[in-house]
Amino acid sequence: MTAIRSIPASSLRTGMFLHKIGGSWLKHPFLRNKFLLTDPEDVRRIIEAGIDEVWIDESRGDPLEMPELVGTDEDAREPFVDTLAESPQLRAAADAPRESRRIVTGPVPLAAELERARSICLTGKAQVQSMFEELRLGNSVRQSDVLPLVEEIASSVWRNPTALISVARLKTHDDYSYLHSVAVSALMLALAKQMGLDEYHTHLAGVGGLMHDLGKAFIPLDVLNKPGKLTDAEFTIMKSHPAAGAQALQDGGAEAGVVDIALHHHEKMNGYGYPHGLKDFEITLLARMGAICDVYDAVTSIRAYKAAWDPAMAMREMARWDGHFDKQVFNAFVKSVGIYPVGALVRLSSQRLAVVAEPGEESLLKPKVRVFYSLRTKEKILVQTIDLAAPGCNDSIIGPEDPEAWDLSNLEVLWL
Repeated sequence: MTAIRSIPASSLRTGMFLHKIGGSWLKHPFLRNKFLLTDPEDVRRIIEAGIDEVWIDESRGDPLEMPELVGTDEDAREPFVDTLAESPQLRAAADAPRESRRIVTGPVPLAAELERARSICLTGKAQVQSMFEELRLGNSVRQSDVLPLVEEIASSVWRNPTALISVARLKTHDDYSYLHSVAVSALMLALAKQMGLDEYHTHLAGVGGLMHDLGKAFIPLDVLNKPGKLTDAEFTIMKSHPAAGAQALQDGGAEAGVVDIALHHHEKMNGYGYPHGLKDFEITLLARMGAICDVYDAVTSIRAYKAAWDPAMAMREMARWDGHFDKQVFNAFVKSVGIYPVGALVRLSSQRLAVVAEPGEESLLKPKVRVFYSLRTKEKILVQTIDLAAPGCNDSIIGPEDPEAWDLSNLEVLWL
């Protein structure tokens, strides 16, 4: 029987099997909560991080009784178990109003977070690009290397989930492979919070989102960057990236949940995904989350072979893909990003076009918008900010519009 007990961090010593670290994972210096302590430096780092309490598993790590386990950290790695697949907590979160999951750590206005979001995107692009280059040179990448970046992404998402997600969406097709990973990490963290996942699984979601596409480092550049539709042979090559990325992550010692996101983020609920054709809840919760976040950022980004979809139109189209996504997780995703995300072009009942500037505080259907075009006169008008949820506001959104249909571009200047 597993013997797990709480002890003061000051009582830790090498040879103990660490089962859980007290406090937030963002505060301690490790990417795992469960591992065998074999290095005195790790004990020192836990204490210096201000951790007061830890839990140890005496059946797996007492050096007095089990000295042969010292140094077998590889054996301590446990497979990821999807315990939340049918969780009532998840079901309730998907049905809950968006505001019930609002972060309580002091949200800031969108405008105040945009500059920090830009800085994080630049840092993230450089780090993901560096990981790609290391893999192409035959070197390994470690999950621990991305922890500071994931902390920055998480902090931005907690302050204002809209800012980083919106800024990262503005990438050019040249930046896509690198900033896509930053965007998916932010989307995964926002989704995890909306669903009410615990800190450990939220941590896996953020790290897995950042590292989910590392397998593309092994794809020939003429295939990866082809400015047109892939041939069947080229698509077969492209479909090898989940397995290649998962293997690279596993070789670098990544946690099983992170490896699983990389391996299975292209699986579909109807069983027609790849690489393994998994179906329904054969796909772990984190991989189901990854599938949604990956597709949303992909279709709303400029690519070498296609224009970006408007965010609101992307939501509408993705909702129509029967059998592709977990419906409950997709519902939670919509609430985390918004039915009309920032930057979306919408038609108002007043026969004007507007761009969504900020999510609604109380309703996904009533964001703040910036009106700039009259459909009656077919002319641009003086930009006006309207809070559709404000008392006395008689305007409302009829639905999303396609910017290309109106020959509109650079709409980001209306909300940045």
